Amino acid sequence: MRSLSLPLALTARISPVVVLAAAGWALTSGPAAQPAADKDPAPKSGSASPSAEATEAASKQYSASPAPCGSVSAATLKSLVPGAKTAGKEIPSTDTKLRRTCSWNALKGYDYRWLDVSFEITESEAEATKSYQENVKEKSGGGDVPGVGDAGYSVVNLTTEDKQQTREGVVIIRSSNALVTVTYNGSDFESKKAPSTDVINKGAIKAAKEAVAALEGAR
Repeated sequence: MRSLSLPLALTARISPVVVLAAAGWALTSGPAAQPAADKDPAPKSGSASPSAEATEAASKQYSASPAPCGSVSAATLKSLVPGAKTAGKEIPSTDTKLRRTCSWNALKGYDYRWLDVSFEITESEAEATKSYQENVKEKSGGGDVPGVGDAGYSVVNLTTEDKQQTREGVVIIRSSNALVTVTYNGSDFESKKAPSTDVINKGAIKAAKEAVAALEGAR
């Protein structure tokens, strides 16, 4: 399984303002009084304080991975992996809170299909961004997937072994501090040909969109 990751750490600090007044002097007069023009202006209506902005940004991060085997609809699974059990099979993980993967595969007639959906939660958006960029660089030759998460990338490759073709598509999506990776491949054991690039790419992207929706819905 492919792994991805990203980092984002936000810290807000508010420095208190201390106004000193000399004993015996009125607050509104005397050398120790601060002129009205020099006083800090009141916060503008509708503007968020640094601490509020940090809290809002932190709330957009993910703390745990959703159940991967429930991240893709039954209708989509029947379309992408005909004959597979929709329940899928979750792959054992050393830390299911941060990293989970589900797999579906089936042979119907002579057509074979395999689908993997993987979630990885990183410590920060920066860490996830770095991991995303490294994976995209490693799998060069693909293109962007717009409108899904904060960043998306898709690539399709064809391999041939003993005259049998297999075409595999990989979609990587970054959403805040989480990474979603979808792998979808297929082969025809009768013709020894592979499904078209369009079929594999569209199938992988469709599964990725549903997986990201499941991730966002579980936040």
